[in-house]
Amino acid sequence: MGEVAFPAWDPVFLDLWGPLDLRYYGLMYVVGFVAGQYILTQLARHGFLPMPREKVGDLIFALILGVVLGGRIGYSLFYKPEIWGDPLQVLKIWEGGLSFHGGLLGVVVAFVYFCRKHAIQPGRVCDSLALAVCPGIFAVRIANFINGELYGRIIRPGDWEPPWAMRFPTDAAVQKYFNFQPGMGKREQELEILKAVEDGRWDQQISQHAPLRHPSQVYEALTEGLILGLILWFAYARSRRNNQPLGVGGYGGIFLIGYGVMRFAIEFFREPDDHFEKDADGLGTILLGLSMGQLLCMGMILVGIYLLFRRRTEASSA
Repeated sequence: MGEVAFPAWDPVFLDLWGPLDLRYYGLMYVVGFVAGQYILTQLARHGFLPMPREKVGDLIFALILGVVLGGRIGYSLFYKPEIWGDPLQVLKIWEGGLSFHGGLLGVVVAFVYFCRKHAIQPGRVCDSLALAVCPGIFAVRIANFINGELYGRIIRPGDWEPPWAMRFPTDAAVQKYFNFQPGMGKREQELEILKAVEDGRWDQQISQHAPLRHPSQVYEALTEGLILGLILWFAYARSRRNNQPLGVGGYGGIFLIGYGVMRFAIEFFREPDDHFEKDADGLGTILLGLSMGQLLCMGMILVGIYLLFRRRTEASSA
């Protein structure tokens, strides 16, 4: 079986002062929104996005609110409903926990509200967002990898054995082997893990207790971020070159179907959330052996098919 060492980078990009710091996770969201603003500005300049370029910044601000609020509320509803027992926990975004599907719903609410407020046709805004979102997905999945979170399932005897399998020091299976003290905060635990890696305790004593896993964060970055983005931009370039517009809603449909199919497939390699009840195989599933992520992706695929069907219907009746 092949194996690649997990790089164990510090999740904090820049220590500021006191408890404040700049993390790769937050930085990658900034990268995603900056890239998205650039793409949307270019689409507005070429007339694809039906709004003045100077309004793109206002749209981005609305989308940021939609992603953060929708992502956190979605995480609380879909994955950890018990935190609603203490509503203040829902507001603690800095402790982690954002759902992509919740963020997507938040984005839909934000841009529909923005379009109604400014009397803009929402279909092309939807298509423009589909063309602009993939760099952000790629960046955030890389941040998930740096954090050592959302790692893949354990590779068991008889499973496909990729040569890039990894052992994660953040794995729940090895947390008891670190010198974690009662009451340690998240940052203190991160520093203890980094110290164990630097002084050799990870390689010599602890790593043997960590199971080999799929680096599913990298799988998602390459598929949902890179490959899906290339597919969307190939479709956009081809339609412009041939002067055959895809139709309003077409790019949004491609994105929803593409993301849904790719994420659905990768969920078979990604460790389901541990707070769901485990089945006989030790895999957290919700319904018919499917994870929460897969069930949500099925909804995305259905909406994407609807958008493509409506696009064709509108095109044929035009």
